[in-house]
Order: sequence, then C-alpha cells, then structure tokens
Amino acid sequence: MNDLVIMKNKQAVTSSLQVAETFEKEHRNVLATIGGLLKNKHTQHMFAKETYVNEQNGQSYPIYYMNRDGFTLLAMGFTGDKALQFKLQYIKAFNEMEQQVKFQVPSTLPEALRLAADQAEKISVLQPKADYTDSMLANKGLETISMIAKNYGYSTREFNKLLHGLGIQYKQGKTWLLYAKYQDEGYTHVEPYEYTNSDGIKQVRNTMKWTQVGQKFLYDFLKSKGIMPLVEQPA
Repeated sequence: MNDLVIMKNKQAVTSSLQVAETFEKEHRNVLATIGGLLKNKHTQHMFAKETYVNEQNGQSYPIYYMNRDGFTLLAMGFTGDKALQFKLQYIKAFNEMEQQVKFQVPSTLPEALRLAADQAEKISVLQPKADYTDSMLANKGLETISMIAKNYGYSTREFNKLLHGLGIQYKQGKTWLLYAKYQDEGYTHVEPYEYTNSDGIKQVRNTMKWTQVGQKFLYDFLKSKGIMPLVEQPA
C-alpha cells in the first residue's frame, strides 16, 4: 500500500500496476480497461504508456501512468466497501502529493526563470488594482465627482445618473446630495462653489465632493455591481 501516488515529470500520478495491486485485480484486466478509455480522444492526455521490467523473470511488460483524472475514470467501475476505502486513500494521496508540488523549490535555472516570470505575470495582473486603490486612499483631500467619473470611463453627467439609479444620491436644485441612509457616514462634503453666470454676475452654489472614505465606499459598492475603474477592466 506504499507509494500509491508518486511524482513523475512534475505531476502526481499512479500506475496501472499499483492500481491492480491495491484493488486486487489482474494487471492485464486493468490494462484492458484503460485501453477502452483511450478510445476517447478526450482521455488520452490522462494516461502515458511505458514499460517496466518484471523482477521475477526479467521481461518487459506494458504499464500505464495516470493522473488524478485518469485514475478517477478508471476507478469508477470499482465497487464495494473495500474499493471505496481504497479510493479514499488514493484521493488523500493525490491531495498530499499535489500540495508538495505547490511548494517545490526550482532545481534548475530555467525552472527558476519560469517561476519568476509566472510571479511577475501575477503581480502585473494585480498591480492596476493596487495602483488605483493606493492612489485613492493616499489622497487625504476631497475629490470631485468629475474626476471619479473619469476614472471609471464615464462623463460627469452619466456617472451622476448612474449613482442616482443605484440609489446613492438625488438632485436638489443643481446640487447632488446623498440619500438619507448615506448622509451621516462621512462619505461627502458639501462646500460653496463660486462661479460667474452668463450675465457676468458672480454667484455661489453648493457642490458635493467625496472624501477618502466616500471614495472607498463607491469603489466597493460599484465593484459589487460589476462596475470597475478603467485600470481594472479587462483589456
């Protein structure tokens, strides 16, 4: 019962000979079953045919090595309480071996370079999100809705309508304000804005800006709706 699953070509596998021994079956019958499975092109990558030398007579015989999927297909036809116990032992052995693979240290320079490249690719995927959230949280001041809208690829008008449709804000006169359930959360700050009208007269109206906490709220809320900033959207 030792070595139910082994490491071969950096993959957790078991052999037809080991399966035959464990489940107390004739090896030739196991080979015949595998031969039937191999008639389907979608299963051929799960098995690899090799030869082994019988220690008793010194002759070579065929043997198949199979991954977890191949074993699962092969063992489907093995029934009974005893077979179930063996299947559970195999599942445990596959899990343990695959965990070891995850933490293997590269033994050659090409392997190390491949690992470094994989890590760099993962970092590059995660980097845009880090860039956006880091810059957002680093800004301790207030942010206009026009700048936030730009980060999401919207015009200011479209973005205001989006937030209104999501039940976040409503318009009072010419000023957007938060609905009651969000008003006391520190998400926004309303401040006077001085402008000159078409008649050349200076006037003042209120404008709503978003705090750091409010920007984080918008990010999380919109993300829950599948709306992401441009830097996090797939290319």
